[in-house]
Amino acid sequence: MTTTRVDGRKNDEVREIKLTRNYISHAKGSVFIEMGNTRIVCTATVEDKVPPFLKGKGCGWITAEYDMIPRSTPQRIIRPQVMGRINGRTHEIQRLIGRSLRAVVDLKKLGERTLWIDCDVIEADGGTRTASITGGFIAMYDCFQSMVNDKVIEEMPITDFLGAISVGIVDNQIMVDLCFQEDFRAQVDMNVVMNSRGELIEIQATAEEKPFGREEFNQMLDISAKAIQRIIDFQRKILGI
Repeated sequence: MTTTRVDGRKNDEVREIKLTRNYISHAKGSVFIEMGNTRIVCTATVEDKVPPFLKGKGCGWITAEYDMIPRSTPQRIIRPQVMGRINGRTHEIQRLIGRSLRAVVDLKKLGERTLWIDCDVIEADGGTRTASITGGFIAMYDCFQSMVNDKVIEEMPITDFLGAISVGIVDNQIMVDLCFQEDFRAQVDMNVVMNSRGELIEIQATAEEKPFGREEFNQMLDISAKAIQRIIDFQRKILGI
């Protein structure tokens, strides 16, 4: 039996992706990415310094900040500065975005500089962390290309394309790119990050209601790989590469 999805998509179908480059005039790289009703602004900023553990090593760093504006969800979110702390979920997502982007960059070619990727969720309808990675990659690419054009760095430090997607088991059906209503009901929730060669960068998988088997895990990986390849094909088209 195949479950009818809330938006009529097939189980292996990714939501429509829209991406606007140069969205913020102050940033060297910025995009507004939309995946269904999930909408995120991603910007890239370069600082001429690195964390203390990298000083003097001739190597750069990439890190991320992630946040959701108060009415990005049905119930208003209190801003972190009002609460006085960043919650654990936000820390986890920021680290995921940073790790994913660093996996496809030769940090030595960046020199002793830090690239900040800021991801601000305007509207959340599932898959915000994976959409942040997909959009953040384009913002990063545009920032690096600007640095090459301005002769700040000699060559593009990006070594590969990068994509990410959510996948899960909903009503005993494996589905890719879950919207909020599907994610809320999921028995299994998983996020997958891969490069263009199909190599895994990160997997986050959780049994929300019941354990899942190796066969289901492999099926979720297979459907994710195909979805990520479609996302990377979209990135190539956007960048004209």
